Amino acid sequence: MTTTTSPAASSLLVRLGIPPALAWGYIAVLLFMIGDGVESNYLAPYLSHNGFTLDIAATVIAFYGITVTLGSWLAGSLSTLIGPRKVMLLGGTIWIVFEILFLAFALPAQSFVGIALTYGVRGVAYPMFAYAFLVWIQSAAPTEMRGSATGWFWLAFTGGLPTLGSLVAIFSIRAIGEYGTFWLSLVLVVLGMAIMLLAVKERSGYSSLLDDQQRSQGTWRTLMGGIDILWREPRIAAAAVVRIINTTPYFGFFIFLPGFFTERIGFSQTEYLSLITIMGLVGMSFNPIVGKISDRIGWRKVLTFFGGLGSGIAMLLMYFVPQWSGGSFILSVICACLYGITLCGYVPAAALFSSLCATKDKGNAMAIYCFAAGLSTFFGPALYSGLNALFGTEGVIWCYALLYLISAVTSWCFLLSPLDPGEQNNPAARRLRKLDSVTSE
Repeated sequence: MTTTTSPAASSLLVRLGIPPALAWGYIAVLLFMIGDGVESNYLAPYLSHNGFTLDIAATVIAFYGITVTLGSWLAGSLSTLIGPRKVMLLGGTIWIVFEILFLAFALPAQSFVGIALTYGVRGVAYPMFAYAFLVWIQSAAPTEMRGSATGWFWLAFTGGLPTLGSLVAIFSIRAIGEYGTFWLSLVLVVLGMAIMLLAVKERSGYSSLLDDQQRSQGTWRTLMGGIDILWREPRIAAAAVVRIINTTPYFGFFIFLPGFFTERIGFSQTEYLSLITIMGLVGMSFNPIVGKISDRIGWRKVLTFFGGLGSGIAMLLMYFVPQWSGGSFILSVICACLYGITLCGYVPAAALFSSLCATKDKGNAMAIYCFAAGLSTFFGPALYSGLNALFGTEGVIWCYALLYLISAVTSWCFLLSPLDPGEQNNPAARRLRKLDSVTSE
């Protein structure tokens, strides 16, 4: 496999906003997340049709969300401690081992405990693989390229989970059945991991991201540094709230959208998976575009108006328009695509995280970013379960919309960064830059 790029190819990648030395890593993440995303929109119905209730399926997925949260924190903290490449290798190995146990033993035995343990423990794996690469990007990419480089990461990530993963599921289920499709996902994950190991040679990701002073603090103090930064740097805490809200509704949708569209609206399984695939394809194509725009007009502006406010409005449309239109597939797809596009407004969050604190804390800041991303995987299904019992599905939707409004207000009021390209002429940002320089000294 060729792992170097020609000068012409490197120049094109730079213009696109992709660090040339990391280009193969994006392909690796895409394939890995396709494998991880194959099951995302049919696992809950599969379990409910094979001896388990939908509530039990939701419990399994909620536990999975807890382990994803743990894996997300480990992705950032361990990447700082031992280097992103080793964390990606560890995450991929865990995924493969526990997927084999899940498919070969737990599912055939229809064991709730076995499924919860094997599928749950596997949850630590994908964030370790994917988010460790995101830390690698923030470490290696120039500041002026971080928004677009992050946008390409989210294209690869969401391109797999759930977009192309759902597309693979549509055709694979027809050809080899639902259980066989689970095994296909394993093959795709192995392929993504192999590309990462063989083709990504950027050297900063091979070793610890700590400086000499941080190394002297010891392993445990270094790991906990990814937690106590929340009260040492209040802006990081505010950014964490925004990142949690970002995909909390998104992951909550995986629980009830399949039933909503197939049972209430009347779509077939293929139509629903097609809608999710189209939404993801359109949405993921805007990730690098929005990232590039944010590098020009400002990370905070895009995060507030396009991400927070835009996602709240689009999410309401995606739920209500299919009902008001009598189940129109075309209008449903349009509204779903609008939601997918507005979610891209959160792309600049990673760049903001790495710019809101002193240089020595950038690794810890990214650990919190990864941790917050993982928490949303848990909060989405958990909030749905709790709120649905109190307010019903429509009430859940309005609560999700309120969360997006809170995200927009928090972004605008608290996430001012002197490194934000849109704040160069902002007097408050200049004062903050002076304060940060004094603090870092």
